[in-house]
Amino acid sequence: MSTGEQSTAGRPVDETLARWQAREAEVRAALAGFGLSRPEQVLGRSGLEIFQAMMAGELPAPPIAQTLGFLLVEADHGRAVFQGKPEMAYYNPLGSVHGGWYATLLDSAVACAVHSTLPAGRSYTTLELKVNMIKALSVKVPLVRAEGRVVHAGRQTAVAEGSIYGPDGTLYAHATTTCLVFDLPPLSR
Repeated sequence: MSTGEQSTAGRPVDETLARWQAREAEVRAALAGFGLSRPEQVLGRSGLEIFQAMMAGELPAPPIAQTLGFLLVEADHGRAVFQGKPEMAYYNPLGSVHGGWYATLLDSAVACAVHSTLPAGRSYTTLELKVNMIKALSVKVPLVRAEGRVVHAGRQTAVAEGSIYGPDGTLYAHATTTCLVFDLPPLSR
């Protein structure tokens, strides 16, 4: 059973979709816009605290979320969930959503799952991302979620996996990532 099936099991599709839409509306209502946080805004915050501040409207959401129409809607220690709507603007010449949209949505979910485990003063960068597209996405799919989960969080590397699934539990893609974890240099005064 896929993560999506587990997440939506026992719930009618319309109920799941309504719950997802309500959560997105709640996050968008609090959104502080899109942009980059200044270093002093994130100084002393853990990865999870940064994500909580974004969803609460204390920090801006990253510009890529606006460009590609997705949004962080949940974050816990070792887990991050992004939500997006497949749009015609993301189509490739073959008439379906471009694989780059899948990859960016999944990269955000799995990398932020890693980031959510990091204390203040630590950061990461993606070393490797592998994406498997399972099923084509189109504008007929009302909304999807990309959920990333940490598999291993070490001092120097972290590994996470994630899935894109619809409100009916359909699995559209799966990914794994390996991230390099490091100390941030001190801010110059």
